[in-house]
Amino acid sequence: MRFLSFGRVNNPELAKTDQGSGSLDDYLYDLMPRNQKVRIQIADSDPCQDALRAVVDQGVSETEAFIARRSADDERTDAPTPVRLFVNQRPTPVVGFVPRGLEAPVEAALGRLADSGKSTRMQATVRKTKNGLRVDLAIGLTR
Repeated sequence: MRFLSFGRVNNPELAKTDQGSGSLDDYLYDLMPRNQKVRIQIADSDPCQDALRAVVDQGVSETEAFIARRSADDERTDAPTPVRLFVNQRPTPVVGFVPRGLEAPVEAALGRLADSGKSTRMQATVRKTKNGLRVDLAIGLTR
């Protein structure tokens, strides 16, 4: 039985279909993904459909996402965390943002990748939905 609900808060400025998806229930107490299948769908990708379409037009569906670590100023102002893709060794424009409430697991994943000496890029998949193109981050692979 749940008494308190922690986690994501819907952003009233975004369409319901563009809120992104993911849950804090998919993570252990130290923000480690429960398994390798954990995914996050990025939010606010409706305005970025042209950039996503350009990626798909190049025949790419599996790629890597680049997410910059949040600075102290970003944390203080609770700025959104932008997501870019790397396609053919080049970064794309911003294709969306980490959903609100899921910034901490993404920061923890970036920290794990950096601490292990690996590239801080995460695997990403661009997929077509009935509401447009969406990007899924394979955050579970950062375990």
